[in-house]
Amino acid sequence: MSASSSSPQPSDSIPRDDGTFERWRRRFSVITGLGMSEGERALAMDSVHHQNCEKWKMHLMKYSPAVVFMLKHLELSGCPVSPANIQCRPCDYTRSGGFTPEGAVILCQGRFFSRGHMENTLVHELVHMYDHCKFKVDWLNLRHHACSEIRANSLGGDCRWTRELRRGFLSFSKQHQACVRRRAVLSVRANPACPDAAAAERAVNEVWESCFDDTRPFDEIY
Repeated sequence: MSASSSSPQPSDSIPRDDGTFERWRRRFSVITGLGMSEGERALAMDSVHHQNCEKWKMHLMKYSPAVVFMLKHLELSGCPVSPANIQCRPCDYTRSGGFTPEGAVILCQGRFFSRGHMENTLVHELVHMYDHCKFKVDWLNLRHHACSEIRANSLGGDCRWTRELRRGFLSFSKQHQACVRRRAVLSVRANPACPDAAAAERAVNEVWESCFDDTRPFDEIY
């Protein structure tokens, strides 16, 4: 055997998966900021957050019992929801989701600490969508808004004990009700038609009993 045929190949002839390497390099750059301007890194982070949000959204729409249940009842109510109606978008840092009366649920990409957190947010917003579809909510009517906020906070999982503990609220007596009331008042207070905190609290109090007890389309608080 000749010497040339038995010698090792030069290192630069060893095949390399350039696609894998490039993905690793870009992810490393996004995490560290090395080799990227601030603008480039911000755009790359937005892309990563959007992709992750879309992936979790599609998983929940297919496999989450609560989300699938809400989608089924929205369709039965004449308001079918497609993936296009649930939109992953950048948001400010004061919220994780939203609902528009035009028929869109907003998921705030990059604002979810877990898929369970996104699930709670999505169910919450789908309850708003259900109320808007079935009960023709006037969102500038504080009593209407308060009722939907009570129901969404109660039924969406926002007020589970573990979520309240994460927020720094710890109570062993009527914890769920206290959370629902507090969060409903805050949401109504943000309504542009609400003049002050007293009006928000009054609206929540006026509809509390009937709206807290109304668990439709669920049989009970899940």
